[in-house]
Amino acid sequence: MRYMIFGESHGPAIGVVLEGVPAGLALDLDFIRAELARRAPGQSAMTTARKEKDEPEILSGVFDGKTTGTPLCAVIFNTDTRSKDYAKLKDLPRPGHADYAGFVRYHGCNDYRGGGHFSGRLTAPLVFAGSVAKLALRQRGVAVAAHISNVAGIADPTPEEMEAAILAAKADRDSVGGRIRCAVTGLPAGLGAPDFGCNVEGIFSQYLFAVPAVKAVGFGLGTGFAALRGSQANDAFYMDGDTVRTRTNHTGGVNGGITNGMPVEFEVTIRPTPSIARSQDTVDLSAETDAKLEITGRHDPCIVPRAVPVIESAAALATCELLGI
Repeated sequence: MRYMIFGESHGPAIGVVLEGVPAGLALDLDFIRAELARRAPGQSAMTTARKEKDEPEILSGVFDGKTTGTPLCAVIFNTDTRSKDYAKLKDLPRPGHADYAGFVRYHGCNDYRGGGHFSGRLTAPLVFAGSVAKLALRQRGVAVAAHISNVAGIADPTPEEMEAAILAAKADRDSVGGRIRCAVTGLPAGLGAPDFGCNVEGIFSQYLFAVPAVKAVGFGLGTGFAALRGSQANDAFYMDGDTVRTRTNHTGGVNGGITNGMPVEFEVTIRPTPSIARSQDTVDLSAETDAKLEITGRHDPCIVPRAVPVIESAAALATCELLGI
């Protein structure tokens, strides 16, 4: 099941085309809407004030409530855009954002308004695709779930701690990042391969790094392995009836690029939002001179809370590839 996302942040609509969707899958639109609502903007002071209904309109691939097996296409119309807020970004790329890289890659033809195709807005159709993937995985007894493991350097923050850290950065015209930990349960041992293109960590990483703002992915203990001895890092095996399991899951359910039957666990690092109100050094692409930039408009001081369903969606799509769905 492959997906292709289309559209721009301030274009008429964004959407996704899914190929290889199994025929006969009951498309639970209430579930999909609930997933989209989890990442929707404008729900608290911790997010951008932009308000979008994010109601998907299905154009093809569904008949009588079930998938047909042909390409599934859904669009989400943009209704709350303020393009004038981004006029200066035509020539002044935001530090840390994809403005400059996109300008070079697409010879200046990229839509710079709201980040264009590089905007976090494009994660809405990704969540639609991931929701369809979750429905397919549910039939296999496989589940994907994630939670916030760090915000602004605070490990496993309470909602109150998280809100305080994010609003403090917002008041200082700044932003913060964090981490999201995710687990995929119900996978059997033996999926994947050590080879390039079939490696479990490689498959998941390809999907996860396609999510804007993801800058690191670690499986199991991740970078924590560097501080351990082998006796501490190894996951001891034991028999649970007739099933082989491990007493710990430091490797994140993967050995040699292959699942070992334990939950596939990973943690992603989300960078602080590049769009901040503080004055920053940049360049004027038109004048070819150094310049200053103060960003206006509506931006998230932290995208970590809204990114949780996005990471789950990427993981669900990766799991479908791993299972050959």
